Amino acid sequence: MAWRQHVPALASASAGIKEASDAWDAVSDYFCDHDGWPVDEKGYADGKVVRDAQAWKHVEVFLSHGPEVLAGVRAAATEADYLGGPISDDLGRLSGIDAALKRAGQIQHEWDDVIAIMDGSLPGTRALYEGRAQEIRNAEGWHDAHQLSVHGPALVRAAEYLTSRSALDQPSQAERVRVALTRSAVGYRTAPPTSPPVPLASPAASPRRFR
Repeated sequence: MAWRQHVPALASASAGIKEASDAWDAVSDYFCDHDGWPVDEKGYADGKVVRDAQAWKHVEVFLSHGPEVLAGVRAAATEADYLGGPISDDLGRLSGIDAALKRAGQIQHEWDDVIAIMDGSLPGTRALYEGRAQEIRNAEGWHDAHQLSVHGPALVRAAEYLTSRSALDQPSQAERVRVALTRSAVGYRTAPPTSPPVPLASPAASPRRFR
């Protein structure tokens, strides 16, 4: 279950996206009128750029660690886990994470292509256009970032539950050694005793002859 080591990173990424969203929600109304239309378009646009950039950093964490954790959870979960129990609802959300990761992966792939094109163009092209290209990528990825913040905690909860259950099902190394030693000792005590060697019969004494 090597995938378990990636679970804390996903938990942190989910929380990071939510923090970026909450920070934006706390100030977004300041840039809008009572009907929700921006009155400070530049301030509104700049605020979204910051939100999207912060969220995308956490999307990249999901892209790096999410597929392995998803595969691990699906391999460890049983049919009974899906039908009922503590994580049945969480397991039902995994398809939403799959979809978000797939779209985010496509956006990242397109970004890599853009960078390759800029690097192959005239010198200085990347320095001029990379910042704007990043803003476009981050804005396109915001919807998927939001979905990961909604469904990501379900993956984390399912992974933590399955990890805990696995730890309970498997005795510790020390316990396994103790059990093995106990069995060995019992086997030694109950082994039938070895019969002592039978001494060889001494040869019969020769009869004394008298003259």
